[in-house]
Parts: sequence; structure tokens; C-alpha cells
Amino acid sequence: MQLLNETLKNITTLDKTSMDQAKLHIDHLFKPLGSLGRLEELAVQLAGITKNPFPSVHNKAIIVMSADHGVYEEGVAPDPQIITALQTPNFAKGLTGVCALAKQAHADVVIVDIGIATDIEEPKVIHKKIRYGTSNMAKGPAMTREEAIKSLEIGIEIVNNQIENGKNLIGTGEMGIGNTTPSTAIFSVIGNIDPEEIVGVGAGLPTEKLKHKAAIIKRAIEINQPNPKDGIDILSKVGGFEIGGMAGTMLGAAAKRIPVVVDGFISTAAALIAIAIEPKVKNFLIASHHTAERGGMIAMELLGLQPMFDMGLRLGEGTGAALAFNFIEASTFMVKEMGKR
Repeated sequence: MQLLNETLKNITTLDKTSMDQAKLHIDHLFKPLGSLGRLEELAVQLAGITKNPFPSVHNKAIIVMSADHGVYEEGVAPDPQIITALQTPNFAKGLTGVCALAKQAHADVVIVDIGIATDIEEPKVIHKKIRYGTSNMAKGPAMTREEAIKSLEIGIEIVNNQIENGKNLIGTGEMGIGNTTPSTAIFSVIGNIDPEEIVGVGAGLPTEKLKHKAAIIKRAIEINQPNPKDGIDILSKVGGFEIGGMAGTMLGAAAKRIPVVVDGFISTAAALIAIAIEPKVKNFLIASHHTAERGGMIAMELLGLQPMFDMGLRLGEGTGAALAFNFIEASTFMVKEMGKR
């Protein structure tokens, strides 16, 4: 709890002086006022985050948290749970979707076992397993409050290490069969939304099973009664270890004044947990894309950030964050490379 408390104390507001300086500089570049749209907004936000009107975001990493979920036993996912364990080493080997897109963006991919249901032998996977998957949230809390805090602190620890090694732009990603179920539960609790309105197929659940998935989520919320104002309580009762790890990554990056990119559906759930714990973290988040997952639009509305693009993505892993890195870095090139009039 000490690491979490220290981190929260260090999350402040955007630096207005740097933002004003960046805005003034951008307004005098060789172009009509506002003609580069969101790139200009990104550049000003980056200035406020970093306290530098001319920031660099060239040293990039996507931190992928991998974990399993006890609620899988309720039949809420179409794929075998073992896929989490089989796919996780492929991140370390550079074989997954996010690895391909991160390579194009010149970004590292860091993969963390924070709660996979079996042991992973791949040495390049960072081993931070809390336990072998969460408990079944349809029968009781997914984890203890202490485990929820531990997941947050693992995220903080991992991102602190990346920042100490020079990383100046962080993306969040995840791997975990069944993790759209806890994510939907988080949106339902925070937004006071009926799960049936936002439940989706995830990695390919047959549509005829959506009512069952919604019913499981509704049961989990009724049994556990998470407090919608307490992010740690929500995380512990209906969340996941990888969701907590991503939320911790966001809190840790914000405390170090490093921009952090929110990926898709699961990452948005983590962002809402982070904001529930410390609202000021929202200033340091950049939303990458509109997920194609049903309920994604509502999830982004709850987050209150405007994504940069919509390409129908729903893979997760941090793929949207990797694509967003290109736009974010482009905004810094605009500031530094364009001439002034």
C-alpha cells in the first residue's frame, strides 16, 4: 500500500505554463491556425504532461499484462482458457499482433505474467504472478482488497522500471481469455448500466450466449455489491489482475509525468479504475481508438476522452496503442520541425 500511496501523492495537474508556451509556438508555425487539428491538441497536452513545450516521445514501450479469470468457468468465453498461457510467450518472442505494430512504431513490448492460471517457462516474460487466476466473481469477490492493491503496485513497479530505463511514452495492453466479462462489469458498476446494454462477443462468443454472459455479470454485481465510488473495491470484486496491472501502469506513469496511451475495451476499464482511485490521472491519458467491441462507445463516453481513430479493432493486446504512437510522435515532430512565421 505504501508504493500506491506514494504514487497517488505525486499525481498532480497539467503544467499550464508549458501548455501556453506550446500553444503560442504552434500558432506561429507556417500554417493556418488550428489546421492540424488533433495533432495540435496532442502537442499541447504533451507539453502539459511533461512540463516541456518541446517534448520527445521517441522511447516507447507497451506494457502487456497477462492473467486468467475464475469467471471463465461460467461459460462466458468461446476459447479454451489455456490460450492465455499459450499466447503469452508469443509476446516475448515478438509474434503477436501488437508486436508487429510495435515494431513498426519502434516500440518495445514488455510482457508480464500477473496471474495466468498456469506457470510460464519463457524467460523473457516478467514473472509477477499474484496467484493462478482470479476467483469466480459470480460466486464471490474476484480477489481480496490486498490482491487488488498488489496488482496496482505491480503495474506501478513495472512502469517505474521502464521510465528509469528512459521510456517516455507508455501504452497499455493485455492478454486474458474471458477478460471482456470483468471489463463489462466495471463499466456496468461505474456507469450504472444494465450489462445487457453493453455486453459483447469478446473473442467470438456466439451471439445467442450474450444473454447468459450478461446474466453472469449481473449476478456478480448483485452478489458482490461493489462500491461505484471506490476503484479498489470495484477492482477487487469484479475486476481482473491484468486490469489492476494496467490501472497501476497508468497511475505510475502519471506520477512520473509520462503520457500513457489507453488501448481498447479492457484498457478503458483499467483507465476507469485508475480515475476512480485518483481523478487527476485522466489528464495524463491519451485514448487511442474506438473499439469495435459492443459497448465500446459507452465505455469511451464513461472515460470522457476522444479517441484518435476508428479502424474496427477489437484484438486488444495494445494494438491500438501501438498505432496511436505514430500520431503522438508526429505531433512532436510538428512542433520541432515546422518553421515559424
